[in-house]
Amino acid sequence: MLSIYNTLTKQKEEFKPINPPNVNMYVCGPTVYDYFHIGNARSFIMADIIRRYLEYKNYKVKYVMNLTDVDDKIIKKSIQENKEAKSVAEDFVKAFFEDINKLKIKPADIYPKATEHMNDITKLIEELEDKGFAYNVDGNVFYDVSKFKDYGKLSGKKIDDLESGARIEINEEKKNPLDFSLWKKAKPGEPFWSSRWGNGRPGWHIECSAMSCKHLGETFDIHAGGNDLIFPHHENEIAQSEAANGKKFVNYWIHFGFLNINDEKMSKSLGNFFTARDIVKKYSPEAVRLSFAQTNYAGPLNFSEELLSSAEKGLEKLRNLADKTNEELKNKSKDGIFPEFDFARYEKNFEAAMDDDFNTPQASAVIFDFAREVNKAAAENASLHFEFYQSVKSFLGKTAEEVLGILDLSDQSQLSGNSIENELIELLIKLRAEAKIEKNFKLSDKIRDSLKEIGIILQDSKDRTTFKKNKP
Repeated sequence: MLSIYNTLTKQKEEFKPINPPNVNMYVCGPTVYDYFHIGNARSFIMADIIRRYLEYKNYKVKYVMNLTDVDDKIIKKSIQENKEAKSVAEDFVKAFFEDINKLKIKPADIYPKATEHMNDITKLIEELEDKGFAYNVDGNVFYDVSKFKDYGKLSGKKIDDLESGARIEINEEKKNPLDFSLWKKAKPGEPFWSSRWGNGRPGWHIECSAMSCKHLGETFDIHAGGNDLIFPHHENEIAQSEAANGKKFVNYWIHFGFLNINDEKMSKSLGNFFTARDIVKKYSPEAVRLSFAQTNYAGPLNFSEELLSSAEKGLEKLRNLADKTNEELKNKSKDGIFPEFDFARYEKNFEAAMDDDFNTPQASAVIFDFAREVNKAAAENASLHFEFYQSVKSFLGKTAEEVLGILDLSDQSQLSGNSIENELIELLIKLRAEAKIEKNFKLSDKIRDSLKEIGIILQDSKDRTTFKKNKP
């Protein structure tokens, strides 16, 4: 039985989809004005793992992630770069797809863009205005928070407390300082769309309500995003959607914890701001995924070089086992021993961990325990039956590869490419080894990192260095 901690109810609940085996899941995607940072990457990767595990459980997941392609930040960037806002958004949408591909994040079924859903957005605002939940002030439309009696039910915040204590920019057009924008009157030089209130553009919150309901229905199963989105973004989504539709918006809310860099909040001013593409230049995407998976998705995560280096070392054990397994499967030895090994127990333990609110730290531990016991069995027996290794590959494939996305089990021992290419790589490996002997670690690291940038991964063992090509 899968249980999920629901931010809305503040407790773990048995997961019961509206229309099993179908699961409708919405994840807040990026505002495409820059490369997404490593904190965003945590949310995207953990949402990906949750989606993968639901599929492991034989649910048919319809996975939607929005792309906010009209926003104040995009407009600001366009002014700074003297480009059209549309061009800025298009550039960073392209970069977003490049980066999630590098991080082995499975593509969503739908990536709705705000600019392609203006009719849905304006229709939803009209519905809110017609029902008395929104008001127009000279072309600016605001949501009237006081009209929604359940406002604050997700975050646990109370309107009275928010009014007295919140630091909210004073806007004399609003009836209440907590009221938020649904439609913004067009300013000179800004992109705009026509509406019954005049030319303008939507507020951020209404975009997600319109797009999620458009593609997943007025009530759907799971809505996920970072902790920083609980208030006001997700709170406002609930207020808008439920006021307009008269129905519960989402059954299960999942939120991902904050990420710090070396015990400090990530910030450009502190010089510890890293984009996802910065990190994967130095560390493998599998190491990034494992470093996230080894911490509970909802808890805080202290991200550091040590964390990533430790993840790389752990992955080396899994990669070595994968290589050995592929080699043994080529031999197909039926003369070997099939030792007593309880594969079912490890699978059961993995599922028990993931069923407990996606406990990826425990699930990861099960995989490493499994690898250690397999290596122990191999050390104790000169030859093992190839069907034993088939079972090893099956378990690792279902768990480490398909769910966590931390291992590639394809046999890459026979590299594509011509012999000259391979010889050049071997020459660079030799030069790197000589540099290490001479303690020229700057050069040896540069060779390793440069090869990695073009998809050649070096794997060091006690005796030698081998290489693999990453899948494109």
